[in-house]
Amino acid sequence: MTISAERYPFLSKIGSPAELKLLAESDLPVVAQELRDYLIQEVAQVGGHFGAGLGVVELTVALHYLYDTPSDRLVWDVGHQCYPHKILTGRRDHIRTIKQKGGLAPFPRREESPFDAFGVGHSSTSISAALGMAIANARANDPRRVVAVIGDGAMTAGMAYEALNHAGGMDPHPDMLVILNDNRMSISENVGGLTKMLGRMMASDTMNALREGGKRLVGRGNPLARFLKRWEEHAKGMFVPSTLFEEMGFHYSGPIDGHDLPALLQVLKTLKTLKGPQLLHVITTKGKGYELAEEDQIGYHAVTPFDPAVGMKQKSGGGKPSYTQVFGDWLCDMAAADSRLLGITPAMREGSGLVRFSKEFPERYFDVAIAEQHAVTLAAGMACEGGKPVVAIYSSFLQRAYDQLIHDVALQNLDVLFAIDRGGVVGPDGATHAGSFDLSFLRCIPNMVIMAPADENECRQMLSTGFHFAGPAAVRYPRGGGTGVAIQSELTTLPIGKAEVRRKGRGLALLAFGALLPVAQEVGDKLGATVVNMRFIKPLDAELILEVARSHAGLVTLEDNAIMGGAGSAVLELLQAHGLTVPVLNLGLPDSYLEHMSREDMLASVGLDGPGVLAAIQQRFAAEGVRPVAA
Repeated sequence: MTISAERYPFLSKIGSPAELKLLAESDLPVVAQELRDYLIQEVAQVGGHFGAGLGVVELTVALHYLYDTPSDRLVWDVGHQCYPHKILTGRRDHIRTIKQKGGLAPFPRREESPFDAFGVGHSSTSISAALGMAIANARANDPRRVVAVIGDGAMTAGMAYEALNHAGGMDPHPDMLVILNDNRMSISENVGGLTKMLGRMMASDTMNALREGGKRLVGRGNPLARFLKRWEEHAKGMFVPSTLFEEMGFHYSGPIDGHDLPALLQVLKTLKTLKGPQLLHVITTKGKGYELAEEDQIGYHAVTPFDPAVGMKQKSGGGKPSYTQVFGDWLCDMAAADSRLLGITPAMREGSGLVRFSKEFPERYFDVAIAEQHAVTLAAGMACEGGKPVVAIYSSFLQRAYDQLIHDVALQNLDVLFAIDRGGVVGPDGATHAGSFDLSFLRCIPNMVIMAPADENECRQMLSTGFHFAGPAAVRYPRGGGTGVAIQSELTTLPIGKAEVRRKGRGLALLAFGALLPVAQEVGDKLGATVVNMRFIKPLDAELILEVARSHAGLVTLEDNAIMGGAGSAVLELLQAHGLTVPVLNLGLPDSYLEHMSREDMLASVGLDGPGVLAAIQQRFAAEGVRPVAA
């Protein structure tokens, strides 16, 4: 798509930061307004992350105007702030392809552009990455500058403080700038003591004015100046959250209005001249410039296509409930039935389906912010004292708490239920958010029970099963809607480790784990094959697997997980342990990262749709003489 020069007279001429630098500073506020208008219009056409990008328009313009990107390194954190950055760095005319098959990635991606200095999907990585870059550049005597922009809740994670602690204590001091984009939001409202501290802004303008006025009056180096410097440190601790950062070794500046472009330019020019670790605190508004997004910052965090003149339409009721909705309803029903239940989420109240629970059971709802490690060990502590914690977490986010899962929960055999959303391929959010590895990394952990539902009702049953199991258990379900089956209101459980035969056939037996059961049934009907809904990845239904292995000419395992180490591997291990050599075809995700596209396109691209599975079976078993193999 070609941008309208009439509607965007400045932005239409900016194909790179080099062209942005040709403009006068006085033109930049107009550039920012055009960039904001363009972002609103374009994202509204295709959907995507919305509010966070609107909040950093002025900051993005200022950084690319003053810094020599891509030679100077600019690291965005979290990555969904990067849409304005992509527009100014040569991808303006392709922004409508974002999150689409073959289009722009939804987050910074090194392979996509030299301006994307570091790939970002999960949060709170920027300071560590920027510090690493600064150290490497210093060792090479490379004068390029490094800037980390951390915001939208990313400063609530412990990893950010680990990096601050390291950088501030180094000798010699690394030259780097950390910009704290403080909008008091992640996807939901930010929570915790840090957020309260960052909110103490009332007198900061007065204090900064006094500080600068005092410097002009008394100069530097004399006793009065040294006294004022000590007074400044104590005063700033009263008015702004500087003391923490300065005690960690960073020179703190701010807070300043992140939408005041002239002020941003002025302070960034000064900071470019300073050595050592610097931290600039800017205050922004998520959704800035689009009134509906400012008023509903949670709802407009990420959007589906909408009319900017009207705003997003309310989602109509009806239709198939998503697995996330099934979990949210189950959580409230089980909480009403059992007072031991405690719900935990690492900053994903909306995404994980805990909104209703947070309102109906606020005293049993714990949002720990972007702190997955803490979430898991918090659950372990609750379980030690008789609570029954349910950790609602995305599959790819659980990866960040793997040690805690092993060391703090499973090793002690504690009674914690993990409700793992976004298992398998997630589609448009791409490889950073794909839950492709959870079955592999979970099933090797002793004491774990692992389940994968084939439909919505089975998801509810498995959640009840895991809740009543005395030990660590996980229910892993996909993004999106289910098959449309009726959901029973009862909180019934399933027998641990028992599969069910959905179709009795001959020749081949298809063993389906989780969401790929409908594909297995489709193919099984065409081939006249046996179809088994495995339900449990651990423990496996060994008795049934051995029975079908002895009574069929071949087995096919299907899973929405990496083949390596996954559920199919567990079947092979079982057969080997019993000395059975029946031919087995393992179908799942390949040993590669999958690009962003719809979930349906992604499954088709790796042969996990009906035609792909059928073709793979025919190719594998034709040589074995296994029948039937014809469509």
